Formats: sequence, C-alpha cells, structure tokens
Amino acid sequence: MSLKKFFFRWKPTYKTYLYYNLYLRHRGFLKKKRYSQWGEDLEIQDFFKDTKVGKFIDVGCFHPFLFNNTFLLYRKGWQGINIDLNQVSIDLFNIARSRDINICSAISEKGKTVKVYYDGEFSSVNTLDIDFYKKSKEVYFKDLKTYEIEARSIQDILKDNPAFSEIDFINIDVEGLDYEVLKQIDLKKYKTKLVAIETHYVDGLEIKEYQKILTHLNNLGFSILKKVGPTTIFKSN
Repeated sequence: MSLKKFFFRWKPTYKTYLYYNLYLRHRGFLKKKRYSQWGEDLEIQDFFKDTKVGKFIDVGCFHPFLFNNTFLLYRKGWQGINIDLNQVSIDLFNIARSRDINICSAISEKGKTVKVYYDGEFSSVNTLDIDFYKKSKEVYFKDLKTYEIEARSIQDILKDNPAFSEIDFINIDVEGLDYEVLKQIDLKKYKTKLVAIETHYVDGLEIKEYQKILTHLNNLGFSILKKVGPTTIFKSN
C-alpha cells in the first residue's frame, strides 16, 4: 500500500496528508515569484498592478499553489471563488485559501448529472469531456475511474455569492470544456477586465473550440493581451 493510500483511509490522516502536500511537498510556506506553470500569473499580476483589492473566479482551480494563476492575487489581498470537480482539490483550498469561497462542483449550464473521467486525487487533467479523455489517455488516465456528479451552473453559483457583483479576473481551465464555461458568464454584467483561458494544447495545437472562444470574446470587446503556454489572456478594450 502506498503512503498516500494509507493516509487517505482515515479522516485525521487524510488531513495530515493534505498539509504534507501543501507545505512540505510543494513548500507552500515559501514566498515565490510565480506559481503558474508557464508564467501566466506574472502577466496577470502586472495587468492588475494598480488594483489593490479585487475579485476573481477560477474554474478548474486544481491546487492552491501548484500551476495556479490566482495565488499572487490572493496574496495581494484579493478574494475569489475557486471551483473544481475534485473534492481533494477543494479540501486543499479550504486549508490554504480560507479567505476564498471554495466549491466542489462540476459546471454545466443545465445543472445536470455528468460523468467524470478521473485520473487521480492530485491530477490536473480530471475532466468531463470524453474527447479530451480520448486524446489524453495515452499519457494520463492509467488508473481511470469514472463516476457521476451533480453539476451546477455558474449563474447559480454567482447568485449564491452576491458579493461578487463585479469580477475583475476570470480564469478557466477545465480540460476541454472551456468554451462551455466561458459562455455562461456575462462578462459585461460583471465588468470583467481580464480573462485567462486554455486555448491550446501543450504541443501548441489549438483546442477544438479556440475559434469560438476568440469570436465570443472579440464580440464582447476583448482582445488578446498575450498568449502564455497553452493559455491565452484576453483584456477588455
């Protein structure tokens, strides 16, 4: 039995393992210049350099520090809503990002029951998108698990959190369904200034919905600020 499986068997040891993951394995107690995988957070931080306090929403948040695009904003004093379909991710956020609102949910416009393709407790590629799963299974999903989960719409989540009447920054990384999430959010209503969304695969190829994302954001008055790795950052004009 692996150390992780042993610690996951009981609630007290499970929480101990979460602290180990946060503060020993990923050294969350150290202040770093950047936390994102490709440097996206440096671009985001620079864009908001004159905004002392703001609001963000991070859909597909994954981990409070690792590959994270919002922790520099959190450290600055911002507050966010972090959403992920993996309960382990949300438990990590509840420890490390207690000022934020952390929600375990899949996202679907109709709020239906959806199927999760689950790569693991600490995996960044857990997904609802069967096409993404099929494309990625040669590298990931070696111990695939599937289960069903109730989904919520972004609208319902925001209705439950009226303090987020304006959302300065939106980060979306949901492994294949990014456009489906993006189009649920009324960027004009929330006066959003910046959107970071995964538009490419790591190999540089465009995701299947890239042109839809580009057209949707252009029509709302957004233009590309910068492409960083697989992420494109759009700013409101």
